[in-house]
Amino acid sequence: MSNRNDLSNRINEAYSKLSKGQKLLAAYITDNYDKAVFLTAAKLGETVGVSESTVVRFAMHLGYKGYPEFQSALADQVRSKLNSVQRMEVTYGRISQSKILESVLKADADRIRSTLGRIDEQAFQMAVDTILSAKHIYIIGIRSCAPLAEFLAFYFTLMFENVHLLQTNSSSEIFEQMVRIGREDVIIGISFPRYSMRTLKAMEFANNRSAKVITITDSVHSPMNLYSSCNLIADSDMASIVDSLVAPLSVINALIVALCMKKQDEVAGTLEMLEDIWDEYQVYENDEINYIDDSIKMRYAKIGDTDFNE
Repeated sequence: MSNRNDLSNRINEAYSKLSKGQKLLAAYITDNYDKAVFLTAAKLGETVGVSESTVVRFAMHLGYKGYPEFQSALADQVRSKLNSVQRMEVTYGRISQSKILESVLKADADRIRSTLGRIDEQAFQMAVDTILSAKHIYIIGIRSCAPLAEFLAFYFTLMFENVHLLQTNSSSEIFEQMVRIGREDVIIGISFPRYSMRTLKAMEFANNRSAKVITITDSVHSPMNLYSSCNLIADSDMASIVDSLVAPLSVINALIVALCMKKQDEVAGTLEMLEDIWDEYQVYENDEINYIDDSIKMRYAKIGDTDFNE
């Protein structure tokens, strides 16, 4: 096939029209394509918990003549992933060790510039307004996107009362954590290739419950946009086995700052309260070092002298 990612594109485009059993197959293949490629139709069905005929119908629903042609496309997908190492060597192989830092940082800077030219400012403002009006805020990011979700949730917790960071290794646990989501709530899904089927399922579930859905992803063609009303596009493309998430993080930073500006009084009040708590419980004396204020160091020195004299 001419497009090495043709199978992924077909699954993404067809996902919303798949049956329940076919969606289970799509989820398993997306997360375990390197294992699925070696399975017969019967074995794949047994692994996922559907019939062999469901597997065959799934392949045909995606536009393949039968399971053998589907399996061939799956093999192309595996080879494409393995060849990412070769693509990295082509891109960086001729660069001397001393130039790696410069090359990678320049590539990241290019991603940010590209994102600035592509992102929809109206969608960004819509995201800000939607989050501000939400009763509960759910955030999900799987695999390499998990740190982005945690970063966003950390700062949102300083601004909002009901922030839920979905942390799980299975779809069933995701639904348990968002079982009460409703039309007054919003979910923010963060996903970049390879897209997470668990994140997509969470967004589908939220959409079915009439919740607002915001995506942070890499393309208008991303499957994450199937159920969202607000898409924030950030470039993550690098010719490497490691995706650059610098541009998505910049978009998240901008979202945090925009919301802080809208909630200045609440954020200031929260920070003042935290400062009082930190002072009362001496949090930073035991956990972090302040290079500007020497009073802590002097206080510990006096304690040390007292212990020594005793």
